[in-house]
Amino acid sequence: MPHPLPKLHNAMWPGLVGKGSDAGQEPPISLERMLGLTAAANVNGQKFDGVDYFLFLPHTNPEASDSELVRIADMIAKHGFSVGSLVAPVWPGTVGDSAMGDAAAREKFLSAVKMACRIAKVFERQGVRKYGVIRIDSAEFGVAKWRENPKANTAKIAATFREAAMIAKDNGQRLAAEGEICWAGMHSWRDMLDLLEEVGMPEALGFQADLAHTYLYLLGYNAPEHALVKPGHTEAEFWPAYRDMVAKLRPWTIDFHVAQNDGQVHGAGSHDKTGKHCPADDPNGKLDIVKCSGEWLKDAADRGIHHICWDGCMFPNATLENPNTWNTILKTMIAVRDAHGWT
Repeated sequence: MPHPLPKLHNAMWPGLVGKGSDAGQEPPISLERMLGLTAAANVNGQKFDGVDYFLFLPHTNPEASDSELVRIADMIAKHGFSVGSLVAPVWPGTVGDSAMGDAAAREKFLSAVKMACRIAKVFERQGVRKYGVIRIDSAEFGVAKWRENPKANTAKIAATFREAAMIAKDNGQRLAAEGEICWAGMHSWRDMLDLLEEVGMPEALGFQADLAHTYLYLLGYNAPEHALVKPGHTEAEFWPAYRDMVAKLRPWTIDFHVAQNDGQVHGAGSHDKTGKHCPADDPNGKLDIVKCSGEWLKDAADRGIHHICWDGCMFPNATLENPNTWNTILKTMIAVRDAHGWT
């Protein structure tokens, strides 16, 4: 019998992250269109169960009225979808600002978390959201400034995260910090682990693991001193190193992104270069998606994970608009659940 859990979600933010009207940018794809593309995917009668999405324009105004949020919730529910994890608009240029910035910047960061908690509660009252986390990061693009004083800057990020975690906890939410090589203080597996331990609130703030981003962790892309393998590694070198890294981060992992990476980085618009997300069947993909997912999903139910999400962040629009993209991704997600799911 197929496993009913975890539920299979698709991310909506590939329609807006890195998109825009500046030179060289592709235009955003609306939330409505992203929902329609996701709803059209079908593999032997199996469809996506829900969506995760970024709480910012043009998909959602984070200051939207309750009635507008109810309209969005109903639009999502009409596709038969649940809402899972939400991305708080913590980045500079959205609502928030750097978690290691001055007092004003950190207050903006906390304001974004408060907005995300409010929206989460509206969706929960409407019945469209029953699980998932609120995703954050340090909102400090690049590591140069952090490296000026790593210990003090990590302490500042941790202090901001603790305040954010208390806000989330008071609102019945959990935060997950997504480890990516582009975020200061979160740019390597070791620095991410140090930050989580310094925050020290696992009941309210955990880790969001993404297969593409954590592969770049393994390579030590922005922290060569923390590299566990080198580019061109063998399978025999990869698996012991990968399992060692995952074993350290897995106890903190409360949200999981299925993804593929070719060992390269990619950036678009204002988004700094980070782990490149590739199509599920990319011939240059370095990861055995199903096998790697299994390392992160051990005891997932005990950590409160109810769903997994495909992250195609910064996919070109032509890839996003191709129905075969989503059928291939859904097929891969089903394979992950068949191999590692639960009841």
